Amino acid sequence: MCQMSVVVDRDGDEELVMEDVTSLVMEPEGIRISTLFEGPKLMEHVALRSIDFMAGKVILQQTG
Repeated sequence: MCQMSVVVDRDGDEELVMEDVTSLVMEPEGIRISTLFEGPKLMEHVALRSIDFMAGKVILQQTG
């Protein structure tokens, strides 16, 4: 199983949002991320910027 870390880029500074993410779902109100043992977290005002599979990192860009 491959788990990812999710970070948000806020003006060049990356902030860790969640580790060991197993699910990422694009929804109209934002991006919902979750792990096996934590409930889902809705990230609003962000867009998917990139996924680095080698580093196991999803980078979101703050939009608002």
